[in-house]
Amino acid sequence: MEVRVVSAGRGWQWLLDGIALFGKTPAMWVAITLVLALIWLVSFILPLLGPLLFNLLSPVFFAGLMTGCRAIENGEPLEIRHLFVGFKQQAGPLVTIGGVYLVGTIVVMGIVLLAAGGSMLPAVLSKGAGADLETLQAALRSLIIALAVGAAAYLPLIMLIWFAPLLVIFEELAPVAAMKLSFSACFRNTVPFLVYGLALLAMWILMSLPAVLGVIGSVLVVVLLVVSIPVVICSIYASYKDIFGTPAGVPTGGNPFLR
Repeated sequence: MEVRVVSAGRGWQWLLDGIALFGKTPAMWVAITLVLALIWLVSFILPLLGPLLFNLLSPVFFAGLMTGCRAIENGEPLEIRHLFVGFKQQAGPLVTIGGVYLVGTIVVMGIVLLAAGGSMLPAVLSKGAGADLETLQAALRSLIIALAVGAAAYLPLIMLIWFAPLLVIFEELAPVAAMKLSFSACFRNTVPFLVYGLALLAMWILMSLPAVLGVIGSVLVVVLLVVSIPVVICSIYASYKDIFGTPAGVPTGGNPFLR
């Protein structure tokens, strides 16, 4: 498949297109998000194993959500069943991607723990409130370094996984080929993805502002966060269309000034 290199402004446009796609059927998107959240919560019934299984199956659910995005743009209704489409189509390859993501996440967590483990952090935890200022500062520096190392290690994993479920469910690519192509697409579009990330950060900061209003504001923040999840999902589909080409028969839209 051809990978397009798009302009920086497209990163902002992906978020706008995600908002527009969400706005076509907001109630159903929220319902699907709540169902997925419920599945995630139920996974904790099995300590350790349940969350691991959920992470393993996350590309399967994600692929289903992407079929929901395509259904909306084709004029079809979004339904709860779209969440589970991946279990009927390309389940094996999607679970393989989930396995790579799960193992990769565990490795990244191990790197973070190793980066922090040889520092003053264990000493701070052992001393508790009795830790002196110098020890606290050393532990904080260690934590910041560990998080930075973890972010650097996690980014390539995200690049491998970002488009892989879509390439499997829509293009029927093998898992390895899909992950390679996903990584290439993300790498070649680093600048628009940077803009996209900054746009998401700005959106989440704005959504957190009502928290200063107390209980009512906190409830509003929770509602906005629930809404933001399907918006992000829809924006990922928008980025896929933009970089890999709009499917035949699917209308294009968005802000013409950012094209």
